[in-house]
Amino acid sequence: MAQTMVNFCIDEDVKRKMESACKEMGLSLSTAFNIFAVKVGNERKIPFEVAADPFYSESNMNHLEKVISDIDEGLANLAEHDLIEVD
Repeated sequence: MAQTMVNFCIDEDVKRKMESACKEMGLSLSTAFNIFAVKVGNERKIPFEVAADPFYSESNMNHLEKVISDIDEGLANLAEHDLIEVD
């Protein structure tokens, strides 16, 4: 099978953690990425769940920006609350 070179950028800390995990499993980064690529190619899907955090949804971000704007403009109705102690 012919080999080809693939180059991409990855966060330095993520790379370091992945290298450490791969080393513990007896794998190189190249082997780990090849396993991932083969699974994606064969199954036509990402081999793990990828989900968006609903906190960062467009509607929530718009709501947060509005709340921040209201606070900055003095329009927010802020109230103090007593702390609730949990046993």
